Amino acid sequence: MPMHSETPPLFTLPCNFIAGAGAIASLPEISAPEIAFIGRSNVGKSSLVNALVGQKALARTSQNPGATKQLNFFALGGRLILVDMPGYGYAKISKERKSEWDDLIRSYLLGRTSLKRACLLIDARRGIMPHDEEFMTLLDNSAVNFQIILTKIDALTGENLSVLLKTVTKSIGAHVAAHPDVIATSSVRKEGLYELQEQLTAFAIPDPAAGR
Repeated sequence: MPMHSETPPLFTLPCNFIAGAGAIASLPEISAPEIAFIGRSNVGKSSLVNALVGQKALARTSQNPGATKQLNFFALGGRLILVDMPGYGYAKISKERKSEWDDLIRSYLLGRTSLKRACLLIDARRGIMPHDEEFMTLLDNSAVNFQIILTKIDALTGENLSVLLKTVTKSIGAHVAAHPDVIATSSVRKEGLYELQEQLTAFAIPDPAAGR
């Protein structure tokens, strides 16, 4: 997998936490295009957000599934908002709390006009699981553009990763809202980050200095 020494300019800008929303009513005002990071609990959402912006503790990481309990909004240089979302498919919470999380996730994805893409994270060690398929179908039915991001690829050999990429690419062919490119990442080895940063830069507010 190719490695890049330079980080796209957008991702060298300061990134700061601006809001946490545990309910739709408490969502922050729209200030820039938004990219949502979603996936099963413990898939590595917070670790990936931290790695993308070059900070170790911006988004909260935990060994315990279900640690993210709200939508966390991070402003990247005032030009793009990264949204770390609660994980789905975590069984060790009450049915009432799970229902609240599911409603929050779905309401945000379906009703946020500033949402430009959902990055759907898949743990490379497990591949696409039933909860992931269900979520992709939800995104299809809601016309929410999404892209599959494989996480934790450092746990796989090169051969196993190649097989997984073929399997995942075939699976998303059945989903109309899926972006055709699958990006394989490792927050530990910093692999795939440049490719993802480049993709997300296209959604940001243009750099005002670039037109001078």
